[in-house]
Amino acid sequence: MWQRFESEALARIAQADLCRRVGRLSAIQGMVLEATGLDVKLGELVDILPARGGAAITAEVVGLRGDQALLMPYGTVDGLCLSSQVLARGEAASVAVGDALLGRVLDATCEPLDDLPPPSDLQRKPRFVAPINPLHRAPIQKALVTGVKAVDVFIPLGRGQRVGIFAGSGVGKSTLLGMMSKYAEADVIVIALIGERGREVGDFIRDSLGAEGLKKAVVIAAAAEQPAVLRRQAAYTATTIAEWFRAQGRHVLLIMDSITRFALAQREIGLATGEPMGSRGYPPSVFSLLPPLMERAGALTGQGSITGVYTVLVEGDDMNEPVADHMRAILDGHIVLSRGIAARGQWPAIDVMHSISRLAGALRDAEQKRIVERICGALGVYQQSADLIELGAYESGAHPVLDRMIALKPKLDELLGQAPEQHVPVEQSWQTARGLAQQLSEPGHAA
Repeated sequence: MWQRFESEALARIAQADLCRRVGRLSAIQGMVLEATGLDVKLGELVDILPARGGAAITAEVVGLRGDQALLMPYGTVDGLCLSSQVLARGEAASVAVGDALLGRVLDATCEPLDDLPPPSDLQRKPRFVAPINPLHRAPIQKALVTGVKAVDVFIPLGRGQRVGIFAGSGVGKSTLLGMMSKYAEADVIVIALIGERGREVGDFIRDSLGAEGLKKAVVIAAAAEQPAVLRRQAAYTATTIAEWFRAQGRHVLLIMDSITRFALAQREIGLATGEPMGSRGYPPSVFSLLPPLMERAGALTGQGSITGVYTVLVEGDDMNEPVADHMRAILDGHIVLSRGIAARGQWPAIDVMHSISRLAGALRDAEQKRIVERICGALGVYQQSADLIELGAYESGAHPVLDRMIALKPKLDELLGQAPEQHVPVEQSWQTARGLAQQLSEPGHAA
C-alpha cells in the first residue's frame, strides 16, 4: 500500500510544474499585447496582473516572435501598463462537457449566461483533437428529419452530413436555423452563435428555439462585442461539446451561425500577429483552420453522429467570395437562400434549383428520386420561361409541361413555403410532393 502511494506521489511530482513562470508586458498595440521573459507555448493561457491592483485578465498566446509572446486578452485591457506581470498557467484552453450542459446558455469559456448556477459534474476536454481516421467513419445511410418541407424533400440531410446555408444578410438564415433546431429529430442540439448582435442572441433563444427546444439544446454564444479569440473559441467549444455527446452514442445536430464570423475572427487574429494578407484580406491561417473544424463532424463506427449545419454569410450576395467558395469544397452540400424568393414573400427562401445534398442519392428510394426529378424538371422549364410568363408573352399550348407547371405553380410554392411555427412530418411532405408529381406527369402516366 505504502509503495503504491509513494509511486503515485512521485508520478504527480514529476508531472507538476514546480516553477512559477513570470514575464512582463513589453508593448500594448490595440488588442495585441507583447510579453517578454515568458516561457510559454502557442495556445497557452496566461493571467495578466494590472500594476495597480484589480482582477487578473485572462489572455491567450496567439503568436511567438523571437523572445516575445503575442497575447490577445479575453476581456478589456483597461488598467494594463508596461509594468504589468504576466503569469503562465501551464495549460491551454479546454472545454467543459457533460449532461449538465443541456438546457443551458453559456459563453465560449463555458461560463453561464443564463443567470443560473454553473453546471456541475463536468469533465474537461481539449479544444483540439487528433484527426479522425477515415476508416473509422460510419456510412451515412439514414436521413435526419428536419421538419422543414423543402429540406426534407429536395435537400435531404443524413445523420453525420455537413451542409452549409449560404445567404446574404436579412434573407432568413436565423429563422431557418430556428425551425431546424425545434423540429429536427436529433437527440441533442448544440448551437454556436458567433459574432451575432446581442439582441439577436436573446431573440433566437426566446423566439426561434423556444423553451421546449432549449431543453435538449446547448447554446454557446459569443456576441459581436466579444474579443476575436472568444469568437473563435466559441466554434471549438460547441464542436467539442457535440463530440462528447456523440461519444455517448447520441445523434447530435450541430448548428453554427456563422462560420463566416469565425473566419473573420481568425482574420483579425492573423493580421494582428503579422500574417500576410491573401484574397480579400484573409490570411492563410483562415483557410487552414476551416477543414479540420468541419472534419470533426460526422458519424463514427460504434458511436453516434454529428450532423453539422454551418451558415455562410456571403458578402454582397456574392456566392463566390473566398469563404463561401472554400466552404462549398469542404461540405457535403449547400442550401442557398435567395433574396429574390424572399422578396416574393416565400419563407424559407430556399432556392432548391441551386441547392444540393451530395448524399441525396443514398437517402432517397427509387420512388422519391422519380418524384424529385419530375418536380425539379418542371420547375427548371418554368424558370427558363419565367421572363416570358411575367411579361404575358407566353402562349398557352406551346409547351405541355410548362402549361401544367404554370397551373400548379401555387401548389409548388405551398410545398416549398412554410411558416416558422409550422411543423410538418416528413410523411406529409412526401405525400404532398407525390401528389404534385402525379399532376405534373403526362396524362395516363403515374408518378
